[in-house]
Amino acid sequence: MGRIAILGVFVADTSFRADRMPRMGETILGRSFALGPGGKGSNQAVSAGKLGADVSIITRLGRDDFAQMALQTWKSANVKSDVVLDPDAHTGAAFIFIDDQTGDNAIIISPGTAAQISLKEIEINADLITGSDVFMTQLEQPIDVAQAGLKLAKEHGKITILNPAPAARLKPDIFTLCDYITPNETEAEALTGISVKTKEDAKRAAEAFVDLGVVTPIITMGERGAYLHGFGIVPAFNAGRVAETTGAGDAFNGGLATALSEGKSPVDAVRFGCATASLSVTRAGTATAMPLREEVEKLLN
Repeated sequence: MGRIAILGVFVADTSFRADRMPRMGETILGRSFALGPGGKGSNQAVSAGKLGADVSIITRLGRDDFAQMALQTWKSANVKSDVVLDPDAHTGAAFIFIDDQTGDNAIIISPGTAAQISLKEIEINADLITGSDVFMTQLEQPIDVAQAGLKLAKEHGKITILNPAPAARLKPDIFTLCDYITPNETEAEALTGISVKTKEDAKRAAEAFVDLGVVTPIITMGERGAYLHGFGIVPAFNAGRVAETTGAGDAFNGGLATALSEGKSPVDAVRFGCATASLSVTRAGTATAMPLREEVEKLLN
């Protein structure tokens, strides 16, 4: 069992399904609504927890009903929580539009008190970070805190993963702290200026990340799988009809981190991540869609 520390955000996902996104000033009827647990850091922790990793999440919550949802979600997935509970702020929430025909999504995130995650959280959890095999973070909390966590983990020889989502302007020195970076096509273009539509595009974008200092770039490419620098495309799996793609990237990252924490090679770890993501998109929801270890191993075999 590998040990993983994740710095990230929990938000309550409010998901609306409709035939299309309304235009500005327009009201349309939706087909369904769901409320459930989300946030990239939380989703990735749940993914890793359900895959059998010893995983902890570092974050902030308000003292409200959404916080109780978070704590119950983590408990059910065997995720350890190192959380600051803020009585004067609210837990974050996300608006998720889902195209009812394709399962594609558009998202607005309000991180709530998680936007106040500070360097103090890194100091308090230094032993947790340095005692793990893998440290992973994203960009929903303040970027300087993510960078501090990566730096601490890197200095202690831990595997570091940055999932640069949502895309944001980054200082050049953060890339040198990343053993792995895992953007999707849109995020890769935002960070490198290279439009990623083909395998050749992904190769050029990955090489640009290497030039920035990343050891091993991985560009996730939806239904095609993921491009692993130095190897090529690791294909996705046909696990069934696509229901929703919202949590696919988080499922991939949770699977990747789990496999790397167990000592798997980069190719095998990306393949494990692709299998995890391929199963997740066959189910509605985000954290609730994360597959169990036995399901991923069955798909792989």
